[in-house]
Amino acid sequence: MVIPFDARARVESLRQQINRHNYCYYVLDAPEVPDAVYDRLLQELESLEQQYPELISVDSPTQRVGVKAVSVFAEVRHEVPMLSLSNAFSEQEVFDFDRRVRERLGESELEYIAEPKLDGLAVSIHYQDGVLRRGATRGDGSTGEDVTQNVRTIRPLPLRLMDDAVPRFLEVRGEVYISRQGFQKLNDGQRKVGEKLYVNPRNAAAGSLRQLDPGVTAQRPLDIFCYSIGKLEGNSLPETQFELLQRLRQWGLRVCPEVEVVDGAEGCLDYYRRMLSGRESLAYDIDGIVYKVNRLELQQRLGSISRAPRWALAHKFPAQEEMTVVNAIEVQVGRTGAITPVARLEPVFVGGVTVSNATLHNRAEIERLAIRVGDTVIVRRAGDVIPEVVSVVKQKRPKNARVYKFPKKCPVCKSDIVYDVKGIIARCSGGLYCSAQRKESIKHFASRRAMDIEGLGDKLVEQLVDAGLVTRVSDIYKLCPDDLAQLERMGKKSAQNLSNAIERSKQTGLARFVYALGIPQVGETTAQALVAHYGGLEVLMSASEESLQQVADVGPVVAHSIHAFFDQPHNGDEVERLKQLGVHWPESVPSGTAGDGRLAGKVFVLTGTLKAMTRDQAKQDLRQAGAKVTSSVSSTTDFVVAGTDPGSKLRKAESLGVTILDEAALLRLLNEQ
Repeated sequence: MVIPFDARARVESLRQQINRHNYCYYVLDAPEVPDAVYDRLLQELESLEQQYPELISVDSPTQRVGVKAVSVFAEVRHEVPMLSLSNAFSEQEVFDFDRRVRERLGESELEYIAEPKLDGLAVSIHYQDGVLRRGATRGDGSTGEDVTQNVRTIRPLPLRLMDDAVPRFLEVRGEVYISRQGFQKLNDGQRKVGEKLYVNPRNAAAGSLRQLDPGVTAQRPLDIFCYSIGKLEGNSLPETQFELLQRLRQWGLRVCPEVEVVDGAEGCLDYYRRMLSGRESLAYDIDGIVYKVNRLELQQRLGSISRAPRWALAHKFPAQEEMTVVNAIEVQVGRTGAITPVARLEPVFVGGVTVSNATLHNRAEIERLAIRVGDTVIVRRAGDVIPEVVSVVKQKRPKNARVYKFPKKCPVCKSDIVYDVKGIIARCSGGLYCSAQRKESIKHFASRRAMDIEGLGDKLVEQLVDAGLVTRVSDIYKLCPDDLAQLERMGKKSAQNLSNAIERSKQTGLARFVYALGIPQVGETTAQALVAHYGGLEVLMSASEESLQQVADVGPVVAHSIHAFFDQPHNGDEVERLKQLGVHWPESVPSGTAGDGRLAGKVFVLTGTLKAMTRDQAKQDLRQAGAKVTSSVSSTTDFVVAGTDPGSKLRKAESLGVTILDEAALLRLLNEQ
């Protein structure tokens, strides 16, 4: 057969790429491409070698399981090779696998065992007379690394097998992984100490298991599921793979609880669909399903090819990571003013959908990734989660890639972009002015605990904004009954009632007004403390960050947020417009503290339902008496007021020895002169 030159050149190119990716994945623990890209390269090479068998060589990636392991740990040669699995990416490939297996065995129907394919690190564990003697990584399938001391730190793995009938020798195979929750905590810890973050749980598990210091590994949240055996002495094998897993469980070894026995290809595919739709509810990442012929005797008859058993198949899920190019970086303004940078991508199919945008989270994430416009990046999408950029493939960076500079002004309203005290979280400071925040700021302003405009609910706010009748909160006080009557399902009487409610809301309290402004980090309690401290709005608006931190419970983060809000001319102008339109409140005398009075310095918590007053009224009365009202019970709480049907706060108060008052005692306390 005459082999085309381009086919020979392509085969050589594919081998070089795959060998490079193997080296990065297995030796460096730093993969440059997602698994889906690697799988496609290997599939293309296998297809070309099947078409032109003369091109097959002994050093082809298709003829070996992996690459040589790193030499930091002692080498371990596996007595029974740890083979990889053939992959399927479509339902038809599963039907073809089932047909081939049945034809080889001469069977009309077959029973399979189906189990999740964990995205972890394969290991081999030796037990001698029931005691753990050795642990090794898979390595290249023939030779791995001795990680015995690290394996011993994996808490779910028994150091001694349970049951009286343990085998004389057992080599069990398993997958070491890190759960999603464990991965989050691990990266949180890395972030706190300024260390490099792990890209994904698989990478974290591999890095943890290959630590030279077992003490470091012991601090990592490693877990394991055992899925097969390599060798067994002094004990007979059961008849099926499923029974084997049950025996492993009897010996104290962890087995995935999602394993099921299914019938034929249809049973396999039904399991696949169920797991695909429910994968996000699992505590760990999976990237597909593994099917195995259930009867062990049939597995023996089927045997293996050079790199994979004929009796097993890995059915991969649609790729959740893909590679694409960043065409631009822009920022979006959320409805609460949060500024989120977004990568505009060359469209790529990932996780079952076409993705053209991915979040970059914040300015710190851009700096961590060192991402530039024009970069090739790896994008991840898991379930309904917003796509995100995982990493930059710097080897593919073009010479004209542009460094991105985070904007200083909001792209919508041109107000200053301000940051939290750590300089990470960005927010538009034009809360009362920015059109991106318009609907949310108006809804908050009109809400019951703010200006309390009865009848002006969320749906009506949506109508007013969409109709162009309200573009900022001050426009509410320009509305007349005729304007309101134009709205859908709004009769003349309803319009007049709402107009009356708007008019009534003009007379309010300063603390309510401050809360209604929607200043980030300022809730009702903080608003009360600010008003008690400063007395008037003008002095509050001109307060420095240092002055603001003198107010009880106002720390650097809250002080920074308040100062940034009032530092914007747009917000000051809107406050002035509201006052000119008739919004007013009684002036108060500044106390210089968060509260003076007979209950000054006392901390109260309310729980349950009160009969003589609402809890909001009780909070207001307590604060007027100088008390502080908080939402949780702690050792600093002085009193817990318990109404009917109190919750867990009462139990916690009792356990801490906090004084408990009923409603009658509260009323007596408030009425004392």
